[in-house]
Amino acid sequence: MDFSLSEEHIMIRDAARDFAKTELLPGVIERDNKQEFPQELVKKMGDLGFLGIMVDPKYGGSGMDAISYVLIMEELSKIDASASVIVSVNNSLVCYGLEAYGNEEQKQKYLTKLATGEFVGAFCLSEPEAGSDATSQRTTAIDKGDHYILNGTKNWITNGGRADVYLVIAQTDRDKGSHGINAFIVEKGTKGFDIGPKEDKLGIRGSDTHTLQFNDVKVPKENRIGANGSGFRFAMKTLSGGRIGIAAQALGIASGAYELALKYSKERKAFGTEICNHQAIAFKLADMYTDIEAARMMVMKAAWDKDQGINYDKSSAMAKLYASKVAMEHTVEAVQIHGGNGFVKEYHVERLMRDAKITQIYEGTSEIQKIVISRSLIKE
Repeated sequence: MDFSLSEEHIMIRDAARDFAKTELLPGVIERDNKQEFPQELVKKMGDLGFLGIMVDPKYGGSGMDAISYVLIMEELSKIDASASVIVSVNNSLVCYGLEAYGNEEQKQKYLTKLATGEFVGAFCLSEPEAGSDATSQRTTAIDKGDHYILNGTKNWITNGGRADVYLVIAQTDRDKGSHGINAFIVEKGTKGFDIGPKEDKLGIRGSDTHTLQFNDVKVPKENRIGANGSGFRFAMKTLSGGRIGIAAQALGIASGAYELALKYSKERKAFGTEICNHQAIAFKLADMYTDIEAARMMVMKAAWDKDQGINYDKSSAMAKLYASKVAMEHTVEAVQIHGGNGFVKEYHVERLMRDAKITQIYEGTSEIQKIVISRSLIKE
């Protein structure tokens, strides 16, 4: 058992840290205020290999492991969670889904562009009536022989207005329940595919979140991913890996808030000394650091499980559940340590607090993580 990072992992972490500080930090407050998608920064992240981190190099990816992925996600999320969720969705949900379940033609046509950042992807599962209950898909795909006709609505879709390729989950045979669900590749601009207004969100305001409408959208048969009826399994396994990315995002948000709080506590004076010397603040810092380190171990363990080919359904759910809880609790504490300044945007911690909340909601709410974990325990 070795808890130290390899030299390669340290280099990858430091490259992501440098990019976050030099590229993401300037303008991050303005992007948040304006809900501005970081288009140019996405291109730069693609050039660095951050949009196809775990994809095989033969498809244009970086060929890194899941440990590298979470290291990159943590560093980006310390500064800009809106940018990091773009990385997470493109890697964990879209690239992974296509590489693991797509055929060679689909990989050559789509994965090669997604892995390099030429294309950005979106994952479309949630609906107005099917969020946590993913089996209750109302979006339908009617088999017409050589194509499907897609109808329905998807909402809260990250990269919704900016993506080039959309992986859409739809019901093809309601009588078969979860075995009657399929996943499809839909290209932007397809006739009948409409993008609704951008959501005005509490946090991750620089990310692009939309409702999508599918009205008699014709999808070629060759754009179905995997065997007929395999869409639900595809979605659940893909989301399991996605939870590692969101757990790493939550870890980064918490870690970024802690670093800002520690720095501020060493500079701000009250009652004749730096506030870090007051036990009330010192104990907050101790709790923050301890919980963040515990979250980091859980995130790393989930990533390690994935790298080792071990089932990571439970470990990824545990990592996301705990890391998101830590992010929410300790971004609030970071604001408290900053006092009145914490309520002001220029100190960054209020943005991290707003960004933290979504990590308890998307890619499976905290309540859903507890279902995943408890079911796994009962089966053991």
